Amino acid sequence: MIYLDNAATTKPCREAVAAMTRALTENWGNPSAVHGLGLRAEQAVKSARGQVAEALGCAPERVFFTSGGTEGDNFAVSSVARRHGKRGRHIITTAVEHHGVLNPVRALEEQGFEVTYLKPTPDGSISKKDLLAALRSDTILVSVMMVNNETGAVNDIAGMAKLVHQKSRAVFHTDAVQGFLKVPFRASSLGADLITVSGHKIGGPKGVGAVYMADSTHLPPLLYGGGQEKNMRSGTENVPGIVGFGAACGACRKDWREKTRQMEALKNSCLAGLAEIPGVEVIGAHAAPHIISLAVPGVRSQGLIGALEQREIYVSAGSACSRGHRSHVLEAMEVPGPVIDGAIRVSLGFETGPQDVDGFLSGLREAIRELQ
Repeated sequence: MIYLDNAATTKPCREAVAAMTRALTENWGNPSAVHGLGLRAEQAVKSARGQVAEALGCAPERVFFTSGGTEGDNFAVSSVARRHGKRGRHIITTAVEHHGVLNPVRALEEQGFEVTYLKPTPDGSISKKDLLAALRSDTILVSVMMVNNETGAVNDIAGMAKLVHQKSRAVFHTDAVQGFLKVPFRASSLGADLITVSGHKIGGPKGVGAVYMADSTHLPPLLYGGGQEKNMRSGTENVPGIVGFGAACGACRKDWREKTRQMEALKNSCLAGLAEIPGVEVIGAHAAPHIISLAVPGVRSQGLIGALEQREIYVSAGSACSRGHRSHVLEAMEVPGPVIDGAIRVSLGFETGPQDVDGFLSGLREAIRELQ
């Protein structure tokens, strides 16, 4: 089997599985309980918070656990609007965001907020010049993703956050789900007020993520209840998921720069191989170390995915969260329709090896000949 759909989800690493097993069999108490079993569960959550904070590059008290990237994005958008909606009704985001940002922004638009959707450049990234031009005195939120989940375009989040804070009073949020432990950054110095990350993109379990919130950012919670997560995210903590996320962060941080360099080298090797296959068109600048978007005009993506799956090669047609819909990312980039309809995404992981890339290229050649 050749698995090249790591941008959709990654295989849980053995460290995460072991940590979750202990949480399910030994530390299964409620972290809010005051007896010994609850205290052990609380300590496990505290330890995991420290691991996630180390990976993010921030203090543990700035990390708040969520159910994943979508909840983190919804929290950022909705809570900023509730806190600052009386000061301004203008929001800036991009036309290529994940739907975890786009859909709550559209909901606010229906409530009377005005939204500017920044269009990407031909390589899929967002221009700081366009962001500057869109800023207004009543802008309360700017949300720009760090790495695009379909094209691998990388945005200058540090530069954008600095620009926004210099020129406005807006809160700056970045969806870093695809950038976390793939491109280097430290939350404490990045400049973003809010950062969203997710566990299952880095070898952790599904159903858990985190939001980094800067010291100066004060927002109301999205969920109300028992006051967990310092009143920022009520609900009994998902202890197995949280400790699995923490363990995955710890595992990824071991030699992660070298692992990322190896992944980048494999991506470049794959790109070189794709250039030798007639009819293959690579889309965007593929700046991230793990994502390539490509198409074979005249061959539809579902047919190509099916032909590859018959060879036990697993890729996807853009975002796994938008199955059955034409890519809004590629449409915003003004990619021609026939190319969009044939687009597939290849995404590498830390476990991907040269044999996987070679096998994919060989399988792709066969699949194209078969379908044509």
